[in-house]
Formats: sequence, C-alpha cells, structure tokens
Amino acid sequence: VERSFGWLSRFRRLSRDFERMPQVLAGLHFVVFCILMLPKAASWLALEASS
Repeated sequence: VERSFGWLSRFRRLSRDFERMPQVLAGLHFVVFCILMLPKAASWLALEASS
C-alpha cells in the first residue's frame, strides 16, 4: 500500500482530492495505474515473445 501511495505522489493531481465527483477520482487512479503498469507489462510481453 505504501508503494502505491508513493507512485501516486508522482502525479500531483492525485496527491490531494480536488475532484468533486468520486467517479472522476476513481477514473484518474485507473489511468495513473495504467501508465505505471504499461512499461512493466510491455517488458513482460517482450520476454514472453523471445522465449
């Protein structure tokens, strides 16, 4: 959990709750985690393709 909070602090908009609607905030978290996980998934897929 602490690592997740550290990742979110890279995106300053998520460090404070500026959004009025919780759906918008949940959507922003989804986008941020996609941005953070895509490079890891790409390297995993490249490793799978090479073997």
